[in-house]
Order: sequence, then structure tokens, then C-alpha cells
Amino acid sequence: MKQLKTDGEADAVLINLKQKIIYLLYGILMENHYMPEWAYGMDCAVTVVDRECKIIYMNERSRVTFASRGGEELIGHNIMAYHNEHSRSIISRLLSEGGSNAYTISKEGQRKMIYQTVWRDGAGDIGGLVELSMVIPEDMPHYVRS
Repeated sequence: MKQLKTDGEADAVLINLKQKIIYLLYGILMENHYMPEWAYGMDCAVTVVDRECKIIYMNERSRVTFASRGGEELIGHNIMAYHNEHSRSIISRLLSEGGSNAYTISKEGQRKMIYQTVWRDGAGDIGGLVELSMVIPEDMPHYVRS
């Protein structure tokens, strides 16, 4: 085994290894149909958690959105650690009963729509949650269609 001469060399090896692991896990997620490949480049944040609330997928926009909290480093973390009691109760309810939760927020000068819904595994059991977060215009039109 090669001896690393500097901390910089060790850091580079660790970063390279981390990137390989992330790509490997991403490939496994794609192979197991947790998230279609096209979701990665969507112009909205897509964050997926498993039944234990651990983040298993973040698309590119999600990683940018949550960069101040660690971005892709959040994969594997439990989302409950980042939410208040009210939000945790909604997450718990969704995971036990199914359904969805939708609302709008204003954050950092942008208006966003947040849509959270359960995803189901091949047997039809709740596998976790998906959250979509998208920027919406202040004066977004609303249409009634028949």
C-alpha cells in the first residue's frame, strides 16, 4: 500500500474515494428505480428520504438549495434533525398514513411551492417521502378548468 506523504495527498485520496462512493450509490438508486435519471437536472429541488427519514437522494438543485447545511453531505442524514416539532409531526403522519402535504413559502426573496408526498416500494408499502421545492412567480395565474 502506498504511503501518503502529505495531508494534501490524503485529502485528495479521500475526496476521490468519496466521489466514487457517491456515484456508486447514485447508480444503485437509479438501478433500484428510487429516482429516474432525468430528475437530477430538474429545475426544482427533489429530495428523497427513506422510511427512517434518512436522505437517500438529492438532485442537483436540492444540493444547491441546501448547500449552507452541507449540500450532498446531507445524504445519509436524518431529516428530523433539521425540522421543528410541527414539521416532524407532519412527516411522521405522512409516513404512517400516506398522503401529501403542500404549501407555499417566501424565503430569501423568492416564493416557493413545497410539495411532499410518500413514495411506495414494489410491494405498495410506504418507502419514504419525496419533497419537491420549486420557485414560483409572485403573480402566478390560477385557472379554473371544466
